[in-house]
Amino acid sequence: MNPTPTLERLRFNMIEQQIRPWDVLDLEILDLLNNIRREDYVPEAHRALAFFDMEIPLEGATSKEPGQCMLSPKVEARLLQDLHIQKHESVLEIGTGSGFMAALLAHRAAQVLTLEIDPGLAASAAERLRRNGVMNVEVRHADGSQPLPSGPTFDAILLSGSVARIPQGLLGSLKQGGRLAAIVGDEPMMRANFVTRTSEGKWETTQPWDTVAPRLLNFPAPSRFNF
Repeated sequence: MNPTPTLERLRFNMIEQQIRPWDVLDLEILDLLNNIRREDYVPEAHRALAFFDMEIPLEGATSKEPGQCMLSPKVEARLLQDLHIQKHESVLEIGTGSGFMAALLAHRAAQVLTLEIDPGLAASAAERLRRNGVMNVEVRHADGSQPLPSGPTFDAILLSGSVARIPQGLLGSLKQGGRLAAIVGDEPMMRANFVTRTSEGKWETTQPWDTVAPRLLNFPAPSRFNF
């Protein structure tokens, strides 16, 4: 009989068999994924699934909206790598979920503000981050689809879920050289969009890879009907 794999072996397999093949090759990112315990952010009922190539449902949500989940490990890792967060930077995350992505961002950035529309998820994520000693993250119960205070505030903005189109209102909250990452489009295929503020009123967008992710709540979707 084969012995049960240890958590360390499962984590190793996740990195080598899921994340590296998805072109996540930054050694600092891979080291971070090896050291931040993903299983500590997974709901207890699904802890055994922490290292699987799948989205994990989140428990404790107080709303009845479907689709609240952790993104798959490879998508989390690729978003983190392609945002190129620096140690001096401030980051906004829309969609806290379990708090795991916020923990990853916190180890790359100076300060992270993460917004979660569901009060139950916001409270549990804040508790997980506190329990794991992540002190440079503020979890705020808020609707990320609503306007932010005007003016450039963040070096990077990450949407931890999909939207039908780039939220133009968020672009104004980026500093010069700031980047926004979002998964944009409709099923069955969406694209990762990385928008960089190159100068006042000018932007550059790349779409380096395809994936599918659950919708963030309340962001507008274009009509499917043409008259």
